[in-house]
Amino acid sequence: MAEIKDLLDNNTVVRPDGRAVDELRPVKITRHFTDAPEGSVLIECGNTRVMCTATFAPGVPRWRKDSGLGWVTAEYAMLPRATSERTPRESVKGKVGGRTQEISRLVGRCLRGVIDMKALGENQVQLDCDVLQADGGTRTASVTGAYVALVDALHWAEKHKHIRSAQKAIKDQISAVSVGIINGTPMLDLPYIEDSQAMTDMNVAMTGSGKFIEIQGTAEHRPFTRDELNVLLELAEKGNKELQRAQNEALTKD
Repeated sequence: MAEIKDLLDNNTVVRPDGRAVDELRPVKITRHFTDAPEGSVLIECGNTRVMCTATFAPGVPRWRKDSGLGWVTAEYAMLPRATSERTPRESVKGKVGGRTQEISRLVGRCLRGVIDMKALGENQVQLDCDVLQADGGTRTASVTGAYVALVDALHWAEKHKHIRSAQKAIKDQISAVSVGIINGTPMLDLPYIEDSQAMTDMNVAMTGSGKFIEIQGTAEHRPFTRDELNVLLELAEKGNKELQRAQNEALTKD
């Protein structure tokens, strides 16, 4: 973490919300947010709020039948007034937007990366991530919150004897966080005001064992250097470790 220490020592930037460049927004994870799903979580990262629900169902898609393997998939959506101006529902427009599809696939990939499909058996878990309020980082909050909902759904499935062991089905932990370069300074966990002007914007999903499942990074205004990339990944690692502690704390509560 020498790069982050050097960054902090030389940094005089004041962020709009007063945070240090390597500091997460306040994180709150509320389990059992709604009663019906097998797993239900409200995750709050600053002013971003996402409801993540997990539905456990026996059976798998047709192409997966008789394989002995399970399946995990996800859908992402943003409520019409999650933002300052109303966004029409995609269901009314009759077409799911490219951004929605891309984020849905991202969440699904991240969660599948930490599940043992053989231990899950021929069962499916569907994650639904609905953005109630958006202020940057909705996709990363979705991954982080959906993991907690997924764990609860698998423990429900074990309790009701649909699977033998939730612990065996969960190979590792997963969370995600955004990082970016704002006016030349690498920063962790960008709200919208920073994300909208980022020179480089990156989303990083990491396992509890410190491995990467997804890195999405784009230079918006100028190319970034290898040294800047290293600092961004260091920031993302720090942020993901803190998010995973928050996940674990939430999962230890009744």
